[in-house]
Amino acid sequence: MSAGFVAGQVRARALARDVLGAERARVVAQAGSLPEALAGLSATPYGKGLPAAPELDAAQHAVAGSLLWRLRVLAGWLPPRAVIAMRTMAGWFEVANIDGLLQRLAGRPAEEPYALGALATAWPVLADAPDTASVRERLAATPWGDPGAADPYGIRLFLRLSWASRVSSLGARAGDWAAGAAAVLVAGERFGEGRGLPERSSGRAARLLGRAALEAPTLPAMAGRLGRNARWSLEGIEDAAGLWRAESRCWRRLEQDGESMLRGSAFGVDQVVGAVAVMAADVRRVRAALEAATLGGGSVEAYDEVA
Repeated sequence: MSAGFVAGQVRARALARDVLGAERARVVAQAGSLPEALAGLSATPYGKGLPAAPELDAAQHAVAGSLLWRLRVLAGWLPPRAVIAMRTMAGWFEVANIDGLLQRLAGRPAEEPYALGALATAWPVLADAPDTASVRERLAATPWGDPGAADPYGIRLFLRLSWASRVSSLGARAGDWAAGAAAVLVAGERFGEGRGLPERSSGRAARLLGRAALEAPTLPAMAGRLGRNARWSLEGIEDAAGLWRAESRCWRRLEQDGESMLRGSAFGVDQVVGAVAVMAADVRRVRAALEAATLGGGSVEAYDEVA
């Protein structure tokens, strides 16, 4: 193993230790207002880049952007094999950028794109796409693959399942994260929204979850047909109203597994992936805390349920 890899993993552990954590995030959630919450974050790793104007969307975007910046710094310490894993984990930011692009093409406002730098997979060739047909065409020539149609809904759903498929290639624990999250997504589409999956999205989902699970008539039946790598996410969920609990379960599993991976003594890509998992879970928690603070801090019990 190269000295650069070892140095990168040491850096990954340091970054993962520098998260806000559950207790400090709950203090942010209890703030009486968004400006008060942002003031509490100013001296933390999330303080850099926080907006001057107290707007929730901009603040949450800045919190997520701070994670991306840390991932870009970390990638600079790592050899190419580990950077590939980092790029895969950072796929969420590219999906968010493409979501924003689709919003703008539809004439609706959207957040500023995240600056992906070397962690981009396809964004440099997508950023100036003039229409959704071009978005589909350009995606088809990238590792994301062809969504099969140019409608925004189909593109968004395909990208999320394509990202899950890419994450699943990173190892056993990452495979469980990807399969579990994909199961929650598919269950929401089928039993929450009452929609069947488009053909290309169905193909991606079938490879992750199995065709039998996709054809299940009820949510509990779907859970029963899933493999062990995905069943955990939907166990005990009886209907679509409970899927928010399944989503929270996915985030807890991500963080717990990430912490376990960081405690491992062997050097390898797993520790880098674990660090990203821990930091991503913390970002999600802080974004939820800001939303609770925006509501006056009185909804901290609701925050506790999802965080």
